[in-house]
Amino acid sequence: MKVDLVNIPIKKGFRRRLHIIIFGSDTFSGKLFDIILIAAIVLSVAVIMMDSISGIRERYGDYLSNLEWVFTLLFSVEYLLRIATVKNVKQYVLSFYGIIDFLAILPTYLSLLMPGTQYLVTIRVLRILRVFRILKLANYLSEANFISKALWQSRRKILVFLFAVILICVFAGSIMYVVEGPEYGFNNIPISIYWAIVTLSTVGFGDIAPVTPLGQFISGIIMILGYGIIAVPTGIVTYEMTKNTRKLHQCIVCGKRNHERDALFCKYCGEQL
Repeated sequence: MKVDLVNIPIKKGFRRRLHIIIFGSDTFSGKLFDIILIAAIVLSVAVIMMDSISGIRERYGDYLSNLEWVFTLLFSVEYLLRIATVKNVKQYVLSFYGIIDFLAILPTYLSLLMPGTQYLVTIRVLRILRVFRILKLANYLSEANFISKALWQSRRKILVFLFAVILICVFAGSIMYVVEGPEYGFNNIPISIYWAIVTLSTVGFGDIAPVTPLGQFISGIIMILGYGIIAVPTGIVTYEMTKNTRKLHQCIVCGKRNHERDALFCKYCGEQL
């Protein structure tokens, strides 16, 4: 059995109790610590967002800056406490959460040397992933892995599809440059390709629009084509997900399928799945 050295506490004394509070979520104090931590993360991100608004920054800039330093010092102390209460410091520091915890406090200190980098502290929002541990949602990660596996298995088909979409946009943009021309805003082929991408994706910013009847006709075809293209990646990923579900839930004895995803035994012959 693999031992998680990151979460092994010091054997005795105050450091062990502190480790249980910081890393544990089964005790009242551990849950309270995590809830307070997440609330502080949300508030610190909100402070940075408000500081990016010029009107608010002009009136409350000093208060927001002081609050940001309070949160940074708070998270710095928390980070040091995590290091002090684990047995394998290196493994924690290089772990996913260890890196996120460090990046959460780094931008504010960097802002002393490079002004503006303090806005990068919005990366703190990633620390809210700890809510999975608090709310016992770790089992749902298997569902995320199921979707990730389907996306990975679909990567070649999706890349071929994207390549086809790029070719369509280049072809349509080139045609529109010839049909409409600089007179109607299609100044060059790259701008025309940009228009084709916007139109094909059904976004439609409206900054460039065809004026000639032929250009409008081509535009309508591209719009209709866009609705069909949107459904293709969904179908590809859905197929892979269905295929994976069937593989996982086919009985090796009787060969029957159509079992529930969480089924442990075959409902036809009783064999373990």
